[in-house]
Amino acid sequence: MTDDFTATLPRKRMGAGVLLTDDHGRVLLVEPTYKPDFEIPGGSVEAGESPYAAVVRELDEELGLRLRPGRLLVVDWVPPRPDRTEGLMMVFDGGVLTRSQAERIRLPADELRAWAWCTEQEAGERLSRLLARRVAAAVRARADGVVAYLENGFFVA
Repeated sequence: MTDDFTATLPRKRMGAGVLLTDDHGRVLLVEPTYKPDFEIPGGSVEAGESPYAAVVRELDEELGLRLRPGRLLVVDWVPPRPDRTEGLMMVFDGGVLTRSQAERIRLPADELRAWAWCTEQEAGERLSRLLARRVAAAVRARADGVVAYLENGFFVA
């Protein structure tokens, strides 16, 4: 019988989000009930769940939208800090929401207060600095047709 050595390897927190925009290029942000800053739709990747499956699930749970996101835009390694473990965050391209899709958005009242379309400047004011950097990188990655690798929200490769 062989032991699975991978069970002894370090574990990392993982999150997945989605970049959704309107036809004016504004980014969709959500306002959580449990923290002061806005977020992009998404959340924690559960055990045994792929990051892509997590985004699909979160879009349904958070916005009531059944969408299939497109390609990966950003991978961001976030270092540990006193109140949080290190993590790996991914952002997928959710595309451009039509007006009729946006009208179907339904928020879980216990989790989200509101949602809003935001310009890059408005997003920078509503998001944490780290997430603002990640969202700006996702917008650029979408426009350039690349995947951006970040560390703590800063471009590495």
